[in-house]
Amino acid sequence: MNNKQLAHALVDRIPANQITAAVRFLEFLLLDPVARSVALALPDDEEVTAEDQHRLQLGQRQFGKGSSVPMEDVLADFGLKPEDFPIRR
Repeated sequence: MNNKQLAHALVDRIPANQITAAVRFLEFLLLDPVARSVALALPDDEEVTAEDQHRLQLGQRQFGKGSSVPMEDVLADFGLKPEDFPIRR
């Protein structure tokens, strides 16, 4: 019996009340390495300062007014273009 057949046999033996957990684990194994790293990352416990809060509120107000910086401009500041980041579908 090869490993894939063994995996199928083991899945068949999982009790009904543990199937959801098994499915979640298998989905986790199929994540790409970056998504897996994000899933395992510790929560950010850095304190939000008054300055952080102020900047967030300012950004939200500007965005609400339609006053935002185009992504192309942000990327250009780093010498990049949107084409440098192909979208995977």
